[in-house]
Amino acid sequence: MMYKHINRGTCSRGVTFDLIDGKVYNVCFDGGCNGNTKGVAALVEGMDAQEAIRRMEGIQCGTKGTSCPDQLARGIREALASLQ
Repeated sequence: MMYKHINRGTCSRGVTFDLIDGKVYNVCFDGGCNGNTKGVAALVEGMDAQEAIRRMEGIQCGTKGTSCPDQLARGIREALASLQ
């Protein structure tokens, strides 16, 4: 199922992704640092959702208090909560 998270506090405006059998696929950021967001997307492709959250949650970009990976982790957490 495809999910969209509206990012807050980052250069990217949002991120879409699929959750299939508890794994993350097809991550696509809207804006942000092109190379970095493509790198994050490639690294989490097929990763267990809980593991992706564990690895990315709390990562900060400068003094923003969040980052594109952190926003993706928040989106995945929200998506998982909506399934329960």
